[in-house]
Amino acid sequence: MAFRGESGGLIGIRVGLRLFACGLVLALSVRAMGSDLAVLHNGFSIRHDRREVVGSVTRLYVSPPATGYVDVPTDQIDHFEPDLSPLAPAAEKSSGLDEVVASAGERHHLDPDLIRSVIHAESGFNVRAVSPKGAQGLMQLMPGTASGLGVANAFDPQANVEGGTQYLRTLLERYDFDLIKALAAYNAGPQRVEHYGGVPPFHETQAYVARIIREFNQKKLAEQKAAKAARSKAQSSPKSAPPANLIASP
Repeated sequence: MAFRGESGGLIGIRVGLRLFACGLVLALSVRAMGSDLAVLHNGFSIRHDRREVVGSVTRLYVSPPATGYVDVPTDQIDHFEPDLSPLAPAAEKSSGLDEVVASAGERHHLDPDLIRSVIHAESGFNVRAVSPKGAQGLMQLMPGTASGLGVANAFDPQANVEGGTQYLRTLLERYDFDLIKALAAYNAGPQRVEHYGGVPPFHETQAYVARIIREFNQKKLAEQKAAKAARSKAQSSPKSAPPANLIASP
C-alpha cells in the first residue's frame, strides 16, 4: 500500500513497477511475530510485519498486501528486535488539507499517508512555516525548487502540496522507487545523495528519513488494526432475519 505505479496498481516501497512471479523460489523466509524492528548499522530502525531473505537483501514487509516492502542489504542489518513502542497520535489536520493531500496523491500515484508523513516532518502542518534556509510552506519548498515546479505561492496549501508531491514522485523515479534515497534527496538534495551513494552521513537527514518511514509504517499498522477490528465487529453482529415471504390474497 505504499505507492501506485503507472498502471494504478499498488507497488512496494523498494519495488519497481512489477512483481516477482509466483513461482520464484526464495532462499529463506522468516515470519516476524507481530511487529519487529530491523536495526541497521547506521542507526536506522525499520518496523515490519514479516521478512524474508532474497539473494543478498532482506525484504521487510511493512504493510499488506505482500507488495508493501523495503529491500535492505542483509549485511547492513545489525539485528532484529520486537517493536514495543506505542503508536504515535494522529496529527490535527483539517478536512480541507486531507482533500488536497488525497488529490495530489491520486494525481502522482503516491499514498496520501506518505505525503502526510512528509508534511509532518517538514512543517508540522504549518502552512506559513519558513526554515532558516528559506524553505517555505507545508512541504518546505525552496524558492528555486518551487519556481521550477510552477508553484507561484509556496504558502498556498494546494499549490505547495501539489509541487512537493510532484517533486517527491520525481525523486522516487530518479532512484528507482528507493524511498530511503528519495527522502534523503528531498531533505539534503540529490547531489549529496549521489555523492555519498545513498543517505548522506548527516544526523539531520538520517533522523528525517527514519522519522518519516517510522511514522508511515505506524499509520499502516494502525490501518491494519482498524480494518481487523471492523471485520471482527461485523462478524460478531447478529444477522438480521430474512424477509418474510409474501402471501397472496385469496
